[in-house]
This record gives sequence, C-alpha cells and structure tokens, in this order.
Amino acid sequence: MSLVRLTIKGISYSQTQNGAYALLLSEVDGEKQLPIVIGAFEAQSIAIALEKDIKPPRPLTHDLFKSMAGRFAINVKQVIIHKLVDGVFYSSLICERDKIEEIIDARTSDAIALALRFDAPIFTYQNILDKAGVYLKTSPSEKEEEAAKQTEVIIEDALKEEGPSKKEEEDDGLKRKSLSELNKLLEEAVKKENYERAAKIRDEISKRK
Repeated sequence: MSLVRLTIKGISYSQTQNGAYALLLSEVDGEKQLPIVIGAFEAQSIAIALEKDIKPPRPLTHDLFKSMAGRFAINVKQVIIHKLVDGVFYSSLICERDKIEEIIDARTSDAIALALRFDAPIFTYQNILDKAGVYLKTSPSEKEEEAAKQTEVIIEDALKEEGPSKKEEEDDGLKRKSLSELNKLLEEAVKKENYERAAKIRDEISKRK
C-alpha cells in the first residue's frame, strides 16, 4: 500500500461536542483532507508546537518526551497513521537510535504532537485517505475566508460522526443501567479513546460500590 504525506491544516473547537477538538490534516500532493477528533490537552500541545514563538513556562508532556529522547539520542523519523477502526485512528512512531529503527504504537494525537517537535513527516496509507478523507472544494477565485468556513463545516461534520454530543451522553440513562452494562460501556469508551465518557461511566460505577 502506498503512503501519502500529510500536513497540518488547522485545529478547531466544537461547540456541539463538549471538550472535543478536531485536527484537520491535508494531503500534500492532493486535495483531500483528513479530519481527526482529538482531546483538549493534545489540541493545546499541537497548537503550541505550531506556534513557534509560544513557550510554556514548564515543559508539556510532549516537550518532556522530546528532551528525554534527545538525551538518549533517540530520534522520531516519521509518523504513520496506519489503521482506522470504528472511527479511531491508530498510529506508529518510527524511531531511530544508533542506526537501529524501532516502531512504537501511539495515539494519533500524541504521535502528531511529537512529529511537530521532531520535525518528522506525517504519513497515512492511501486506503485510509480514501475511506476517511474528504474534499475541500475551493476554486482559485474563492476568498480565503470562504475556504475557512468550509473547513469549519468539514470539521464539525467529523465531530458529529465521531461520537455522541454532550446532550446525547447525558440522555444515555447511565443511572438506569446495571453494573454489567456499565462495565461493558466503560470498556467500549476506553477502546474508542473517549476518555471523557469513560470517566462519567467510571464515576457511576464507583457510586454503586
């Protein structure tokens, strides 16, 4: 399968899904966009890495990883978004130390935050881009602000498809579910990396113990 190089186009906050952000990746040699839903902390970390002039007073987790990797002569050569299952993207860090390569599994949001800090290229497979990518239809005559509006629409659509809204979560009726049902929901939430929802389910389970 052929690899397609991606670049970061932007990050957007959703007014419809509480605490959710979307990272929009763009095909370098094409017109397709790949929207990926990420958490608030990862969105902040990526945004800070994109703004080279912003330096937090204390190192963020990804900055700490970069410092430790540098101390032990470990370099992140590239990031590959290699799998898409049930709306969840899976990624790998291709690392090198002493001319030996290692592949490390990582959440896509973490992988991209690290790729920015190591100046590492980001890739995905063509079949993933074909499955989850969308076109941002703009012509040379369109204004930049109109293109930005279309980007927002694409990102909002991705957020709606990725998971339930805050209201839908509240209407789930967790209090009416049995412990076995709650444990199953918790497992599903963790599998889909929906940690905010997992925390709510965990809290409901804890109340019953």
